Amino acid sequence: MTKIAILSVIISLFMWPLVAQNGLQVGDKAPDFSGKDKDGNNVMLSEALKKGPVVLFFYRGQWCPYCNRHMSDVQDSLVLIQASGASVIAVTPEKSEAIETTIEKTHASFSVVHDQGHVIMDSYEVSYVLGLIKHSAYKVAGIDINKASGNEDRVLPVPATFIIDASGVITERHFDPDYKNRMTVKAILEALEKL
Repeated sequence: MTKIAILSVIISLFMWPLVAQNGLQVGDKAPDFSGKDKDGNNVMLSEALKKGPVVLFFYRGQWCPYCNRHMSDVQDSLVLIQASGASVIAVTPEKSEAIETTIEKTHASFSVVHDQGHVIMDSYEVSYVLGLIKHSAYKVAGIDINKASGNEDRVLPVPATFIIDASGVITERHFDPDYKNRMTVKAILEALEKL
């Protein structure tokens, strides 16, 4: 192997995050899950679905301004979402202390769940591994995603959104590896209107 080929492999290992899966698709059965909120209360998808549809979305962490903006947007329109009979569950790899910070920043009053060991993210096929160089850059900026999550594998979610009907089927989704793009509240409400 030439030096250039070896260098290319090394660079790709450091710069190429594990490509996220494609996320569950419309028509898929939403996997049930259980997770703890910041107060240690158990939040179960199946229990929430007994009351109606669920807007489920994944966010990277309290350090992400795009996540905070999206959380705030959802909170600002929560009355409209709930008026459609739906509830909201947000899932993050971050532990309860960071969830508290998120809630302080966004005033979120809906369920925010810590995904211990990224089990929920894996089941919805939204997990990806942050590249080593980007992870190092985040740490220099004071963002330690491993410490925040209690994991050692640099796993974050694609900030995907799934609209799940009361029978547990995904009826709409937004999945974009570009973390700056999120499902708008307008799109969420339109998806809920179709149910």
